[in-house]
Amino acid sequence: MRLLVDVSVLLLCFVSRVRVISSAVFIESCPLANGNIIQTKAEETITLTCVTDPSIDSSNQNELQWYRNSAQVDLNEGNRLNQSSLCVQPITKEDNGVIFTCQLKGNASVNSSVELNVQFAPDLNDTEELSVEKQSDVVLSCEIRANPAVTVVWKKDGEVLDLTTGSYKTNSDGITSTLSMQKVKREVHQGTYMCEVTSSVFGIRSNTFKVTVEEKTLQFPLGPIIAGVVVIASTIILAIISRLDKIIKWCKRN
Repeated sequence: MRLLVDVSVLLLCFVSRVRVISSAVFIESCPLANGNIIQTKAEETITLTCVTDPSIDSSNQNELQWYRNSAQVDLNEGNRLNQSSLCVQPITKEDNGVIFTCQLKGNASVNSSVELNVQFAPDLNDTEELSVEKQSDVVLSCEIRANPAVTVVWKKDGEVLDLTTGSYKTNSDGITSTLSMQKVKREVHQGTYMCEVTSSVFGIRSNTFKVTVEEKTLQFPLGPIIAGVVVIASTIILAIISRLDKIIKWCKRN
């Protein structure tokens, strides 16, 4: 996320501002806030303008400070006295739940805050091809983190999976959804799988997995083979050493 600081509010926001009032400091925002919540979407722009109430003390030059959660925002010199503006762009999903607070530098108890409610879709739209061996275990995974939350359905060859057969297990923690298959069989598990999510805001999105089940590859027991070679080599060397005198005498005679 890039945070830009500007002295003026965008013209678009000037005609659609709302005040979030707290004591002698209030925040005007675009898009409009509902209470102190600003709803927006990823990739969009938010402008915030913090203003001190001139009716409190119009002769006083009040210096303002901005905080993004607990981190103070750097402001230009001319963007601090009595009025201060922020332009946040582009909004990302990491901004969801972030609180922007404006306060008087000389009195932090005089402040006003807004919280961002960022709507975003899960990052789906991939196709993955997997080759797996018979009797191996397989886990398919897709990211479902979104705001608002989505519903998830796993499909195989276009049909919703029957999870009562015991051939599949699913798990979801709100961030990742997984489909597990144990000791895969070609006649049961080979096919095209789809992790399909439905969002009330962004519609249907999915990831596709093309699973091919292959014959199990014969694997040589490398460890025992190496151990056997070492034993044989050691036996030959010891045999040669034990008969070294005889070998030397035989070589001299011949």
